[in-house]
Amino acid sequence: MKLTHLLACIPLACLGFAAQAEEVDFAKVNEILKANACLACHTVDNKVVGPAYKDVAAKYKGDPANAELLAKHIREGSSGVWGPVPMPPQAHLSDENLKTVVSWIMAGAPN
Repeated sequence: MKLTHLLACIPLACLGFAAQAEEVDFAKVNEILKANACLACHTVDNKVVGPAYKDVAAKYKGDPANAELLAKHIREGSSGVWGPVPMPPQAHLSDENLKTVVSWIMAGAPN
């Protein structure tokens, strides 16, 4: 590999590491979850009516395409994914808040 090619790749690699290191602020996520009554059916660590967020994160980790699927399930609702109880649609959730919650789940639902 030529040195110029290697040098050209260094900034791209650094950007990748910076993006990975970015964390979603749990306080902001928790605010969104409380404001939208998500915590009535879900918690971070334990199943209530719906699955724990950590269980959802474990199921969908590793494939970035799953973020779109999660967003769709949240926005439109779903049925039969985690058992017989349906997930009601959360169409009122803003695009920004939806993206924040999905990013947090995809990061492993850290608290």
